[in-house]
Amino acid sequence: MRSVYIHIPFCKSICSYCDFCKMIYSESWADTYLDELSVEIDNYYENDEVGTIYIGGGTPSSLNNSQLIKLFDIIKSKFNLNHLKEFTFEMNVNDINNELCNILKSNGINRVSVGVESFDEFNLKFLNRKHNKKEIINNIKLLKSYGFNINVDLIYALPTESFSTFKSDLNQIIKLDVNHISTYSLIIEENTMLYKNNIKSIDEELDYKMYDYVCKKLKSKGYNHYEVSNFSKDGYESIHNLTYWNNNEYYGFGLGASGYINGVRYDNTRSLNKYINHEYRLNEFIVSKKEDMENELILGLRKLSGINVYSFYEKFNENIQDVFNIKDVVKKGLIKLDGNFLKIPEDKIYIMNEIINNIIK
Repeated sequence: MRSVYIHIPFCKSICSYCDFCKMIYSESWADTYLDELSVEIDNYYENDEVGTIYIGGGTPSSLNNSQLIKLFDIIKSKFNLNHLKEFTFEMNVNDINNELCNILKSNGINRVSVGVESFDEFNLKFLNRKHNKKEIINNIKLLKSYGFNINVDLIYALPTESFSTFKSDLNQIIKLDVNHISTYSLIIEENTMLYKNNIKSIDEELDYKMYDYVCKKLKSKGYNHYEVSNFSKDGYESIHNLTYWNNNEYYGFGLGASGYINGVRYDNTRSLNKYINHEYRLNEFIVSKKEDMENELILGLRKLSGINVYSFYEKFNENIQDVFNIKDVVKKGLIKLDGNFLKIPEDKIYIMNEIINNIIK
């Protein structure tokens, strides 16, 4: 059973921090794009059972109602959905209404991910988000009334926000009482408006202070910290995202999507002209055993539960402690063996990249 990611690259406006594959929505281009998406799926999907689907972007909710129905018709006609467990749809706060909810519900969506990002008016303007606090509260209530499993995103560590504003945002996110919260420290990427405007990241010490506060606060409110940036109530971890962190195979369809199928990792083109002319793949490469073991380690250590050493041996016929520099890092207290699981202690997860660099030499 595999997972499917579908990328919708259209947005009604471009956020200042976003470096994902995206463009301003055009009705005619969106129609053409969906036609080509259907062809790409025909070319690459192997008719295996699908366990999860995640429709991301861009902004999938930027599509008009007829295009949404067209998208869902493509999905229902192309994929083997007999054992579908989780079906997620990303959306902007200000796109949420009864009409959208009815379309999603009638087409099997059971999980939604909402780009809340902040409640603060100044922060939202800085991020070029178009909603406000009142819309967040009212529209999350609307989603709840339809019975959706809800994730909300929070962005913090903005160079323009105070610690008190950050704490207020987190408290208001908690008050929404949703099942899943994803929190992201602002990273200023190239090819974003923030980068072009020469905006700088906050001090690393303050960034860590905020991260530590997020972890402790959400834990005190009943959320499990199960992955570096993700928190959930019991039983509401993202099944789809665990596909990535467990280093399992998945399809990526659409402009700029990535996938991992039959031992091959690939990235799709970010050029719409190439895509609609059937030139889907930008690159693809066969993953060697060494690379696959490294991916297993890098992705698995993102999870607070860590890596099952016996499962690693069953998959690769190799002892993880023989493959990587584990023992030295354990001695330094940067990683620990807890029963069958090799994991980074929660108070060290912030320096995960540094720890992994010590393990893979």
